[in-house]
Amino acid sequence: MSRSRQPRRQATLASIAAELKISRTTVSNAYNRPDQLSTELRERVFEVAKRRGYAGPDPMARSLRTRKAGAVGVLLTEALSYSFRDPAAMSFLSGLSEACEAAGQGLLLIPAGPGLSDADAAQVVHRSSVDGFVVYSVPPEDPYLAAVLERHLPIVACDQPRGLEVAPVVGIDDRSPMRDLATHLIELGHRDFGIVCMRLGRERHDGVVDFATLGDAGFHVQRERILGVRDAMRAAGLDDSALTVVERFTHTSGDGQSAAAQIMGVNPRITALMCTTDVLALGALAWADQAGLDVPGHLSITGFDGVDEALREGLTTVSQPQKDKGRRAGELLLASPAHSGIPELEILDTRLVFGKTSGPVESTGWYAE
Repeated sequence: MSRSRQPRRQATLASIAAELKISRTTVSNAYNRPDQLSTELRERVFEVAKRRGYAGPDPMARSLRTRKAGAVGVLLTEALSYSFRDPAAMSFLSGLSEACEAAGQGLLLIPAGPGLSDADAAQVVHRSSVDGFVVYSVPPEDPYLAAVLERHLPIVACDQPRGLEVAPVVGIDDRSPMRDLATHLIELGHRDFGIVCMRLGRERHDGVVDFATLGDAGFHVQRERILGVRDAMRAAGLDDSALTVVERFTHTSGDGQSAAAQIMGVNPRITALMCTTDVLALGALAWADQAGLDVPGHLSITGFDGVDEALREGLTTVSQPQKDKGRRAGELLLASPAHSGIPELEILDTRLVFGKTSGPVESTGWYAE
């Protein structure tokens, strides 16, 4: 008759120490402070641990003991999948991950997409085990941001919000490069402009933007890019009625296509279509191709970000250092928890890239009079 098999007792730090006749602290140091042990002793600890199936100190217990999670939280304004399909977000996270890797820190993505109640948003943030937050382009009234501030942990904001006393900001001047790009198009003879932008607020809206409500837009980045175009038009003596803006709540190439079709239907006299992101601009290019329009002969199309695909397509755009932005945000967060001596706002440089999608207005136009 076979003997019943007893479950194997799980190895612990204490049992490893007892077998080796050393202290628990010495076993712990083999994993956490290896410089405190000789190479020979460390190898003996690991040999016994491997034989007994001991994987090392419990990270959760260590976190409770040290009050350190060993990870940086990234607060995003989109669904989690957005981080893996949006090229600008991917570049930003790549730079941030490099900073975390250099500091021996992990990275926890916290999607702050629309749709959750304030209470649910707070729960998502409060249960995140992190030592600090990088807030990536979040509007000031966002409930996730309020929950982050309640944690009283170190914070660095990227792009927005600006003006938080507890958080330095890494970003760019979004208004000036769009003004310069619009000025360039005006010099090429363009007089009727369209702008396709990402969402301006937390409430869903897909359609024409009312300029009367633009000042209330929560997303500073999109608002400033629109205002940059309007600045250039006003400086050239062009009326605001010559500018049409269409907003899309989600951010895909398909949104750029549908928005381009809508905006050209609203004002077919538009000869310069400026998009606030390259993703939207690539969608607008696809729409123009399907509509049989020559770019830039019939319609000039521009973007913003300088992502690889846009540059390969020869898109006229504003290139911004997304990867450097992420890396710098991580460096600021990890360098000094108290942010002592850190500038309140750090502005990175952008540059205009003049590609093959912008050109002079054809004298005959393309629309039906």
